[in-house]
Amino acid sequence: MSGAHGDRGESGRPRIVVDCRYVRVGRHDGISRFTAGVVNALAEHTELTLLVNDVRQLDKLPDAPHRLVSAPTSPLEPLVALQVNRLHPDIVWSPMQTMGSFGRRYRLVLTLHDLIYYTNRTPPPEFAAPIRLLWRLYHLAWWPQRLLLNRADAVVTVSETTAREIAAHRLTSKPVTVVTNAADPQEAERRVKPESRDLVYMGSFMPYKNVRALVRALALLPGYRLHLMSRVSDRERQELEGLAAPGSLVFHDGASDEEYREVLLGATAAVTASRAEGFGIPVIEGMALGTPAVVSDIPIFREIGGDAALYFDPESPSSIAEALRRLDTPAEWEARSARGVEQASHFSWDRSAAILLDLLERVAAGR
Repeated sequence: MSGAHGDRGESGRPRIVVDCRYVRVGRHDGISRFTAGVVNALAEHTELTLLVNDVRQLDKLPDAPHRLVSAPTSPLEPLVALQVNRLHPDIVWSPMQTMGSFGRRYRLVLTLHDLIYYTNRTPPPEFAAPIRLLWRLYHLAWWPQRLLLNRADAVVTVSETTAREIAAHRLTSKPVTVVTNAADPQEAERRVKPESRDLVYMGSFMPYKNVRALVRALALLPGYRLHLMSRVSDRERQELEGLAAPGSLVFHDGASDEEYREVLLGATAAVTASRAEGFGIPVIEGMALGTPAVVSDIPIFREIGGDAALYFDPESPSSIAEALRRLDTPAEWEARSARGVEQASHFSWDRSAAILLDLLERVAAGR
């Protein structure tokens, strides 16, 4: 990098450009929701310019100047900095680590969400075949990740758990700052234990998400139903239905935010048997509404669930069932519900945006 742009905006603050090209048109995925949550909060405190590759992305973003550039999956991505240079930014933040940086004339902060795909190498199915191949090759060794991260001036990650993993694998010599995910603001009223025994899973059906373990646990939980909120392929649906008793699975196949909220407000628990996560926004979303979290006993969920969540061995359907049965008594359910609301309040987009803004201003100033 040849140095940050010398002139600043009229406010004396750095010219900040944020990479919003990972915001989904339609329903959010995790990185899309993280981007929109942080950027909308950030815009309340400073002037921003938004990078998008589709004007429909602006529907989920603040009213701020924007510039259309090539998509992050474009062959032009390694040289996208040549397009960004025209904006004369002091600093650019991207919610991913793969933003091209060759030829940049600004300071750069990249984000690494997790290291999941080094041990779970199946790429997201929505990617085109050439990208899936590159994805697999990229995760065969650590050095490509180090190369990308060390081209930045600083690195962001979304949890202390991932920050420790980055340090353990010596992935970057640059400073790492934790900017957590959060749930969108919710008004949570004190709740009583619902009459129904409905469980809610929000997330993909990637192998490491371990959805089959939740389905197998239903055999030990007569009367329970598992609501699967995300889009599901016909093959995956048939396989899951083959493991479950008739009527015990409810497929929403891509619920709206309103439908998701309504199901959570009537549910016994928000559940996930995932073997690995960078954060776990659905855990926070459920707790924020007073729905107890019953989750895998893995470090990231201990970090975000604290003593509010209940934990189980994700490889043991009987452990899952045992954890859920702890919510059978109204007193335990209501105590967990109240604790969950308190725990979720520790994570907010405003707090995350404040941490990110402080980092961007310090890095832009060369500190």
